[in-house]
Amino acid sequence: MSDISLTASMRTNLLSLQNTQSLMDTTQERLSTGKKVNSAIDNPSSYYTAQNLTNRASDLESLLDSMGQGIQTIKAANEGIEAITSFVQQAKAVANTARDTAIKSEVESGGTYKAEAGKMRITVGNETIEANVADTDTDIAKLITKIKAGTGYADLSFTVEANADDDGIVIKAKPGKKISGNVSIENGMGLTVNGKIDTAARDESIKQFNDILTQIDQLASDASYKGVNLLKNDDLKVVFNEDRSSFIEVKGDDATAGGLGLTAVEDWSTNDKVEATITAVEGAITELRNMASEFGNNYSIVQTRQDFTENLMNVLTEGADDLTLADMNEESANMLALQTRQQLGVNALSLASQSAQSVLSLF
Repeated sequence: MSDISLTASMRTNLLSLQNTQSLMDTTQERLSTGKKVNSAIDNPSSYYTAQNLTNRASDLESLLDSMGQGIQTIKAANEGIEAITSFVQQAKAVANTARDTAIKSEVESGGTYKAEAGKMRITVGNETIEANVADTDTDIAKLITKIKAGTGYADLSFTVEANADDDGIVIKAKPGKKISGNVSIENGMGLTVNGKIDTAARDESIKQFNDILTQIDQLASDASYKGVNLLKNDDLKVVFNEDRSSFIEVKGDDATAGGLGLTAVEDWSTNDKVEATITAVEGAITELRNMASEFGNNYSIVQTRQDFTENLMNVLTEGADDLTLADMNEESANMLALQTRQQLGVNALSLASQSAQSVLSLF
């Protein structure tokens, strides 16, 4: 509008109004966004510094989610360890019950053997051996020789030996064989026996024990979280900072029955065999406690780093806000002052224009 001439007073007042409007536009933007620095034009140093702080806080926020998932993975493993420990303790109770269950693995005959021709039949449960005895078999040693020569003796679940006094025989289960039943001797030539061999009394306990081992294996397989199973030798890496230079590697363990040194039981025919199993179970309990302690330590580390990261994110966000956020009270006061200035400017411009309007009085 260079072709329009304004008085110096009017130009001064117009310029003042334009400046006031510019300040009002800036103040309105700050009030609407809540920030005093909305772009690099407002304050390059503050803008880019705040942007860097905000970006780092955002990077840490994504890591925070990863830490949370890591904590859940460790918690899943810990829950599995607690449940497996209960199973192992139950297995120990079953083994203790088996140890306390009476088991008879041998029977000794009484009386005095005398030679007499004929057949001797020895029956233990459902197994029988027949021996052809001659009247020349005048001692226990010859009798046992005849018995061991009987058909099928090698396949029996029991053996026949001389007793300590060489005047009777001892019938006992072979190692690892299970026998349950009455013992009888026919045509024993003076040998008598009462009672039964029972090596199957612990079979139910064996089944219970092995069933528990199966449950341990299944539970260990089910203790995974998002595809990571720390109880089946999977490892977990949890990163703590944005350049991945700070992290922790949680090493997995084998919490299956085999990994704990527990194997299925086939024979508890002697107390020594049961005691060996109990010793293995106690070792498994110790191993589980060590696992729980290690996972608990890792859990505490990740939890502490998660808390630290949350606090650091707050610090970074507060730092960025200090550089960019506007004081709403101050900006509101500024807006009120600018509105007042604008009204005064309009009035001043009106007064300045009156001098130009006085020329109209000449017409």
